[in-house]
Parts: sequence; C-alpha cells; structure tokens
Amino acid sequence: MDMKIIYKAGLVATLIGLAVAVVGILSGATLLGKHGLVLAAIGYWVELKNYQFTFWIIAGFIAAMSYGPSLTRIGDMNLAHKWVVALVVQATMFSMGTKLSLQDFAGVVQMPKAVFAGAFSQFTIMPLLGFSLTLIFDFPPEIAMGIILIGSCASGLSSNVMCYIANANLALSVSVTALCTMLSAVATPIWLKVLGSSLADINFYAQVINVIQIVIVPIGAALLHDYLKNYASERFKSIFKGICSLSIIWLAYMIFGGWNALFGEITGNAKGLAVLTNFFAAGFIWALVYTYLTEASAKVAELMPLAAMIGIIFFTTTAAANGRDNLMQVGLLLILAMFIHNIGGYIIGYVVSRFLFRLDEQSARTISIEVGLQNGGMATGLASAMGKLATVGLAAAVVTPIGNVSGSILANYWRKKKIK
Repeated sequence: MDMKIIYKAGLVATLIGLAVAVVGILSGATLLGKHGLVLAAIGYWVELKNYQFTFWIIAGFIAAMSYGPSLTRIGDMNLAHKWVVALVVQATMFSMGTKLSLQDFAGVVQMPKAVFAGAFSQFTIMPLLGFSLTLIFDFPPEIAMGIILIGSCASGLSSNVMCYIANANLALSVSVTALCTMLSAVATPIWLKVLGSSLADINFYAQVINVIQIVIVPIGAALLHDYLKNYASERFKSIFKGICSLSIIWLAYMIFGGWNALFGEITGNAKGLAVLTNFFAAGFIWALVYTYLTEASAKVAELMPLAAMIGIIFFTTTAAANGRDNLMQVGLLLILAMFIHNIGGYIIGYVVSRFLFRLDEQSARTISIEVGLQNGGMATGLASAMGKLATVGLAAAVVTPIGNVSGSILANYWRKKKIK
C-alpha cells in the first residue's frame, strides 16, 4: 500500500478526532470527547511522521485515562494479570534484544572509559535522583517506590534509536545498553533494597529472580540466537539441539503433572528458582525456533521492531489504565516528578560524562541520552511481578511517554546542531 495514502488517512483521522473531541467537550458529552482525543492522538500527521511511535504511546495513555480498568478487560480475560504483563514484557525485551549482538559487548573492551562512564552514571544518577524526588514530593509509599524502581532500572533500548537519530556515538550507546542490561540483574535489586526498604518489604533474592526472568532470559535468548546464526560451529548446533530437545521434554513434564510432583510443596525463594529453571528451558527453545524462522524468511526479523513498539504501547497503556484511580490523585505531581527525573538524567549525564570523565562531545551526548531514558518495560514487569502494577507501575507508565517525547525532541535538536 502506498505510504502516502496511510499518511493522508492518518491526517484525516487526526482532524476528525479533534473535531469530535471539541464537539464532545462543548456539548458536555464526556465520553464522545474522550473518543475524539484518542482518535486524534492515533492520527498520523505527514509532517510529524518521525514521531509516530510517540503519538501512539500518547494515544494509549489518553485511552487509559479515559476508560480506566475497563480497558484492560476482554470478557473474563484480565490483560493486567501479572502473567499476561510478564509475557508481553518478555516478548518485548526479546524483540528489542534482537537488535543487540555479541559484537556489541566488544565495545566494553574497545572503549572501556566511555562505557564505564555510561554504566556508572546510569546506576548512580538515576536511582539517587529518583530517591531525592521521593523526599521532595509527598507521594504514597508505593507510588514513591515506583519512582525508585524506574530510577534503578537499566537504560532503555529505545535510547539506541534516539542516539541514531541524534547522530551520536551509536556503538557506545549499544555497548552501554548491553552492559547495563546485564548489570541490572544485581544493580537494580541492590538499589531497590537500599533505597526502597523504608517504603515496602523488598526481598532481594526474589527481585534478582524477577529481573532474570523478565529481562536477562529474553535478552539472553536473543543473544543466543545471534551466536547460533553468526558464530556457532556445527558441533555446537548439534549439542544445542539436544539441549532444546531435553528442554521440550522437561517443559512437557512440567505441564502434565511434573510441577506438582516436584515443586508443589516448596515455597518462597526455592519456588522462584524452580520457575526460573523453566524460563531458561523456554529461552533455549525459543532461541532455536527463532533462528529457524529467520532462516526461513528474512521478514521475521524485520517485524521485531514493530513487535517491540506494540509491546511498549501495551504495557504502558495497561499500567496506566489499571492504576488510573491512583494516578488521578497524584497525576500532576507524578508527571512533574518524572519530567524532572527524565530531564535531570539528560543534564547530569551530559555534565558528568563531559566534565568529570572528559569524554568528547559526541560521546557525552550519547551518555546523556542513555542516562535519561530508562527501561520502562523492565520497571513495569517488576511492578507487575510484585502484584502492584496499579501503584508501583505508575511511574513507569508516566515516564515512558515523557521520555519518548523529550528524547525525540533532544535527538532531533542534536541532529541539527553539528559538533564543532
């Protein structure tokens, strides 16, 4: 289909949506006004086509605030259930992880100072800035916990896209993202324990398991696919196929009574470790299946960015809709706090990398974007795993659209501002 037709259709949808919203607001038909706002945000202006994803996230957020928890239900199915959210977040992490490769970790060795500056800034500036904001703003404990959580997460994979748009150091961006993602398995639970213990009961071991399940396993599966595709010997592939066969047998056994027989009586951390074993088995299988799929058709890999975008829109909208009532109470203050957190990350990240670590301008811009943009999917998944998506997950739901808007503006500004 001609993309110009899609652009024009989107423009028409935006104009119709705005007209419906105005009519609804003026006539007092609140629901009609909400429908119009959602349609207007989904619309696709030709002049703003580079911001399409941002507009869709905003549309999802408006829909969440308009319809509330009813948006997360399809019949008897609850889209905000923790396992549904977990699976979507994992699928999103894998989709985004396919844009990483093992070669990206070579940057850690090739430019250690710059990568260290990025990881250091990410796991000091943002957790401490988030904690400071909880002291300034009088949020309920679980809302404040969400701010600390988003600050303690790794840099978002969307930062790589922003660095590409900004003509920043893309190799450095990808290397920092890859390293921070791996470090988050330990760094995120540590910061949650240190900064959030006064707000909620934090089980460090359980949080480590949650991070591994939600982030490390899907990203690891994507990297394992990269190894199978580009580096693995035929011998390794044969051995790995055997491992996957055993994994299939194991998971089938779990489904048909094995779980209750082996793990039905265990509780607590031991149960979490048993669940993690199953996730690793599933990760092995999916890495092999995805490798076969990409070998059968190159279009499969091309669909991954779209799958990632859909996933981000889903969990952002779900978290906001599920916690709408809480967000209505603290909405403006939380938006202000997360805006400060986001912009503060850009500014402090730039200053620290430029003047403390003495990095060049291009690398400083890269670190600024890496620090300012957090992994909202990771935060949403962890909040859902805690059973607190409607409260702890709100900060992630708010900061995702803020980060996409500010990141797009900053990236396009730096793209036009040439480095001297």
